Amino acid sequence: MHQLEVEYTFAAAHRLPRHPGKCRNMHGHNYKMQVVLRGEPEPDQGLVIDFGDVDRVVQERVLALADHKTLNDFLENPTAENIASWLWERLSGVLPGLFEVRLWEIPTACVVYRGPAGFAP
Repeated sequence: MHQLEVEYTFAAAHRLPRHPGKCRNMHGHNYKMQVVLRGEPEPDQGLVIDFGDVDRVVQERVLALADHKTLNDFLENPTAENIASWLWERLSGVLPGLFEVRLWEIPTACVVYRGPAGFAP
């Protein structure tokens, strides 16, 4: 089994309407996300998936919607946890072998999401 890990960055604003602290106010982050895929290389080409194909899917399904946008426009409560779930929903079924997504809101902490409970990649 091979594991591919591809990282992306995007800038976005959000506010957490249910948060009692300062994150209730509009603010922004420079997010880093990682897409993790698992699979066996196709015998002829020797690739699990072409990195260019991963880039195209992530650009179309995530970055075009989120980069330099306000996340509250499409997520009611855009916590890091909810954003990671949204990333999964946008990529699952489109990226073969999707195993997990990771999202850093700050450089020192990330959220890891591996699909809904009972999901077996």
